[in-house]
Amino acid sequence: MTDPLKTRGPRRAAGDDRYKWTALTNTTAAVFMSALDGSIVLIALPAIFRGVHLDPLAPGNIAYLLWMIMGYRLVQAVLVVTVGRLGDMYGRVRIYNSGFAVFTFASVLLSFDPFDGGHGAMWLIAWRVVQAVGGSMLTANSAAILTDAFPEEQRGFALGINQVAGLGGMFIGLVAGGLLSAWDWRAVFWVNVPVGVFFTLWAYRTLRETGKRGGGRIDWWGNITFAVGLSAVLIAVTFGLQPYGGHTMGWSNPLVDVLIAGGLVLLAAFVVIENRVVAPMIQLSLFRLRAFTFGNLAGLAISIGRGGMQFVLIIWLQGIWLPLHGYDYGDTPLWAGIFMLPLTAGFLAAGPVSGYLSDRLGSRGLATGGALLFGASFLGLMVLPIDFSYWIFAVLIAVNGIASGMFASPNSSSIMGSVPAKLRGVASGMRATFQNSGTAISIGVFFSLMIAGLASSLPHTLTSGLQQQGVPAHVAAQVGGLPPVSSLFAAQLGVNPVQHLLQPSGTLTHLTAAQQHALTGREFFPNLISGPFHSGLVIVFAFGAALAFLAAIASLLRGAATGPAARTPGPQEAVTRAAAGRPDRSPRG
Repeated sequence: MTDPLKTRGPRRAAGDDRYKWTALTNTTAAVFMSALDGSIVLIALPAIFRGVHLDPLAPGNIAYLLWMIMGYRLVQAVLVVTVGRLGDMYGRVRIYNSGFAVFTFASVLLSFDPFDGGHGAMWLIAWRVVQAVGGSMLTANSAAILTDAFPEEQRGFALGINQVAGLGGMFIGLVAGGLLSAWDWRAVFWVNVPVGVFFTLWAYRTLRETGKRGGGRIDWWGNITFAVGLSAVLIAVTFGLQPYGGHTMGWSNPLVDVLIAGGLVLLAAFVVIENRVVAPMIQLSLFRLRAFTFGNLAGLAISIGRGGMQFVLIIWLQGIWLPLHGYDYGDTPLWAGIFMLPLTAGFLAAGPVSGYLSDRLGSRGLATGGALLFGASFLGLMVLPIDFSYWIFAVLIAVNGIASGMFASPNSSSIMGSVPAKLRGVASGMRATFQNSGTAISIGVFFSLMIAGLASSLPHTLTSGLQQQGVPAHVAAQVGGLPPVSSLFAAQLGVNPVQHLLQPSGTLTHLTAAQQHALTGREFFPNLISGPFHSGLVIVFAFGAALAFLAAIASLLRGAATGPAARTPGPQEAVTRAAAGRPDRSPRG
């Protein structure tokens, strides 16, 4: 029997013109769903943990909280290259379609958690991991499917729409999580089911293989060393955020050192293996392509800056600004998502436009300008007072969103347009790995910087503030000495941090009504933490600005910008040059 996948080749007829828009619609829905689920739980966490009757801030339970946040990103960072390579070997559409089915099935199981407490949290974490496997299969192959389906002069626009959908899903998830969890925490996962079922069936009926399949075999040793090595490093980041011994963070934990050292050794072994095997998991020669290498480095720097910024802004809004402006702590998760809408709007407006312009003006100028504007928005946020005027904050985060959109679409187009057609699946996976790894690392880096900034002044400030309201000195000192991570996560979960910290000692019941009202009111904790928190903000935003300017430099180094009329050597020619040790002087944007 003839394999229909092999008989359908690329066409440039009216039917083919319709097919490219079908491919764009389906893959855009896929990356949107995958990215949405990466962030939707951030705002929904309070409702989720209440639903499974678990206090994530109780001793020993912070790990559940961290894995709900980071587990999804970790799995995607590890798997996207592997499933991208499988797409090159066995068909990108085949792997993509399977990913839709896995993602939808996991969403169904997530919404029917049969357990409570720790077992309920473990059920959610485990099926989130499976969901991330399906999401990896979608995101790793979507850009390659589009690159196969669209002609070069429209590729930037198509990849721009796809990239906007992915990052837009990340931003919209913040609002969707608040709205859905206010109704029912299970709705956070239900929302994927009808969409997933429809697009799974539609993908199986309409998508076809239009690119080349490379065949070959699976590089098992490369896959194992890469997956275990990168997992070890990212797991170490998770443990590093948890208190250890008498320290506010776990970076002094010997297990963290072992995981990081072991992970780096395995990643070094992975590079050696890839240079020796006949059918490597990735083509290291791609890194000799200037547009590919510097585009990915720029994307990594922007991802690190963007991922951690979301958490910092959420905590800033939920823990300080919203309570100071009359919002109850229980309502702050939803309103934090709403007040961050200018960030989403800026990104959604700029992304498609920059993708369209990159097809005509080249990628380098737009991506570099976006990175510079991204850094400028961090500098603006750095000088903003803690109790800011909202319109200034809205303008700054809108500029940040516009900058992200300016950068993302041209950068993706430049990366994907620089590689041979038969390696687009693995190239797409490598691009997604840089992006997802950057987001996961960003959470660890930004939280560590923030906690380090708070640890220098928060204990004394909190202890003295509690004592002034009648809390006994030994209790105040004990609470002030608790790791700042508890205060940060309490604020993010929509819990009054002071009330949560004093609850175990029973101190509140022995205070006067006026003292209780002052301690558990909306203003005590925000006013108390404002000074230490601002010190941490200056550190993290300065770090984000530095990353953005490094991304701008990397973007400039990708090569000269040209329009579509310029003579551009084919991707295979570029790889041939690279393999021969000759510099790639192709004038790619």
